[in-house]
Amino acid sequence: MIDWDKQPEREIIPGFHGRFAHSERMTFALWRLDAGAVLPPHEHPHEQVVNVFSGELEMTMNGRAERMTAGTMLVIPPGVRHEGRVITDARVLDVFAPVREDYRDGVASVLSAAMSAIR
Repeated sequence: MIDWDKQPEREIIPGFHGRFAHSERMTFALWRLDAGAVLPPHEHPHEQVVNVFSGELEMTMNGRAERMTAGTMLVIPPGVRHEGRVITDARVLDVFAPVREDYRDGVASVLSAAMSAIR
């Protein structure tokens, strides 16, 4: 069993506050997102499932923007470039397969590198 409240929260990029848990084959990221935060364009070798619990965000994948609200889900295939922006404060659960080693070990993440590239 995993108690989310006992997982330390880390700000991976500005406005993206995450708590992380891992199984043998997946990573779970419970995000607290700040309105106005930007998810820079990036890609990774993981399949990603974005589940919105509250708030609103816009995700762009393959040049197509989708407005996401509570109760919606988006599947991002491995290697597909995507980006987004947080419209209102939001709570989101991302599930990645295979495990995101950068989120497990606390090393610089794909997002950190993508954020540096746009500055």
